[in-house]
Amino acid sequence: MSYTVIIPARFASSRLPGKPLMDIAGKPMIQHVWERARESDAARVVVATEDQRVFDACQGFGADVVMTLASHESGTDRLQEVVAKLGLADDEIVVNVQGDEPLIPCEAIAQVANNLALNAQAGIATLAEAIHDKATVFNPNAVKAVSDLAGFALYFSRAPMPWCRDEWASAGSSQEGELPAGAPFLRHIGIYAYRVGFLHQFVTWPMGVLERVEKLEQLRAMENGVRIHIELACVDIPGGVDTEADLNAVRAFLMGKGA
Repeated sequence: MSYTVIIPARFASSRLPGKPLMDIAGKPMIQHVWERARESDAARVVVATEDQRVFDACQGFGADVVMTLASHESGTDRLQEVVAKLGLADDEIVVNVQGDEPLIPCEAIAQVANNLALNAQAGIATLAEAIHDKATVFNPNAVKAVSDLAGFALYFSRAPMPWCRDEWASAGSSQEGELPAGAPFLRHIGIYAYRVGFLHQFVTWPMGVLERVEKLEQLRAMENGVRIHIELACVDIPGGVDTEADLNAVRAFLMGKGA
């Protein structure tokens, strides 16, 4: 099965401006992400950026890179511009790997592409992992997912879900104590596979109410009837780089490995 990886790398990050070019173990962050993607069985790996500095750096280490508009509101919009420029066919599969995931395992990239290929009813495929602590369930920065018996998403939310009514009837929002046994708590992992035709549709849809309030792009697809298939990740997936603390943690990890 053939697929293309596209890595959106936006220089103008609100929390860490210039994030794609921040040094990690002697390389810019975006190079680490590109190298992980190249370790997958993708037919092609492309970086998408709105900034000439990122473009030049990517060319410097040999990456296939496309310059995109700076006006895109989301990474999905940026992906659609790239697939249009590359002339990819509607049935081709594209995997969106975030440009701030320098530790993304190549196995997860291949898994999400295969997941979409095996689920013809799905317009999107993505991954999740089990949650084992109450703090994560109640953390609004950790997106939760619930699915049906076939693995198709029912909803994504920053709120705790499913809500264990009996166990949390009193002091439910406390982060103390154990999680109720048997409840399927899943943390969504933000790696996606799309068919190109879906991306062309997505950019024509206005932002939906659920997307607006939750600030989750995948809800726009769900509001428009697109089915999303979720698989449990086949490997542990380290967190990305959103803050200075995240950046320092990744630096320490890779330096410890001699990267």
